[in-house]
Amino acid sequence: MSEPIRKPGIHIAWTTVTYRSVALMILAGALVFFAAVRFTFPQFTESSLKAAGSVANRALEKVAGMAPAVGGGATTAQQAHFTALDGTVKVKKGNGNSWMNADYNIPLEKGDVVQTGSEGMAKVVFNDGTSYTVKQDSLIVIQENSANDQQQTNVAVAVSTGTVDLSTATYSQGSKSQVIVAGATASLAPESAAQVHNDPKADQHEILMKKGAGEVTRNGETVQLANWEKVSFQAAQPHMEKEKGIGPPTPISPANMAPIFTSGEATKDVEFSWTPMANAVGYRLRISRNPYFSSTLVDKRINTADVTVTSLGEGAYYWMVQSYDSTGAESIESEKNRFTIIPKGKQAEAIDLELDPFIQHGHVIEVTGKTQVGARVMVNGREVPMIGSDGSFHYFTPPLPTGEGVITVTAQTAQGGVNTQQKKVIIQ
Repeated sequence: MSEPIRKPGIHIAWTTVTYRSVALMILAGALVFFAAVRFTFPQFTESSLKAAGSVANRALEKVAGMAPAVGGGATTAQQAHFTALDGTVKVKKGNGNSWMNADYNIPLEKGDVVQTGSEGMAKVVFNDGTSYTVKQDSLIVIQENSANDQQQTNVAVAVSTGTVDLSTATYSQGSKSQVIVAGATASLAPESAAQVHNDPKADQHEILMKKGAGEVTRNGETVQLANWEKVSFQAAQPHMEKEKGIGPPTPISPANMAPIFTSGEATKDVEFSWTPMANAVGYRLRISRNPYFSSTLVDKRINTADVTVTSLGEGAYYWMVQSYDSTGAESIESEKNRFTIIPKGKQAEAIDLELDPFIQHGHVIEVTGKTQVGARVMVNGREVPMIGSDGSFHYFTPPLPTGEGVITVTAQTAQGGVNTQQKKVIIQ
């Protein structure tokens, strides 16, 4: 058999190579190269490997959205919550156009608006511990509520109209707690308290520092404030006016949480007293059935630092006092004392206390439950401000420290009935 005849020319031979084969050959070559370099320069390859791993990890985190870029300060939006509601309170969400009735289950976010009626009162607490008590006929807007990856918080609230009491907690360095009034921005230090009043119709705007320190900035001007100092201004005024405010009296009697026993009478005459104040020409005493004084039983002006109020019936009361000077300017409100008129010899009754499962919001615990009608409730030593007519209650704790803790809930009646329950919580 003769051999095949090959024609002269160029002959091309095809060999099929898969991508997998190419990848394996490259990997094998890389391994051989790495082994050789590793043997020759051991320190160099070890440091290079660590650097490569670090770069790879950062790249993966960025791709997956797990971490901000190096040097960044990514912020996370947070929510605030109502911890007390009384009377008419409305909320309008930042992404909506309609008003809704305020409820403890409504989270408050950046852009939300809170409005109180003529008999309304609300308390809003933020995650950094800052609290705002929104008084009657007031409107506030949450301008900012966020935290960054270094646990620095930023809270800013604008008071569009009305009166607001606010207090700050202990927050980390670099955090901000601000309140905005008619173009003026007040920045409060930790553990400080202030009262803000904004009346656009009368063009009256005031910021009073009750405790701690802060500064107010407006039109490039900055004013430092300490205890009982305030600034006021009108829209057309180029500068703010700073003055020393009038401090409030200190309530003496009845003492806070004091029981007052009757001797079979239906009503009781109660003597009220407080510390006299220099430069005060008179005092204003107010007594209410609720701690926010959205309605009052007594509102009277007197010239002395004590007075007897007659015919108070059984139950719990709150009272506070203010001083005023010769111009009629009133001091800030004093602390609010609570007392209870109790019929002497009345037997204590058994008291019920039912707790719902706790709800955790970061470092804040939401406590809800039900107790006997007319009872008061304490959570970790702090009184729940409002109890429903059916005995139901709703309370948000202040921010709790990381780790294991105990929530103690105590219900007590004026007749001496007590029920205490404890539950463990873990804050991570």
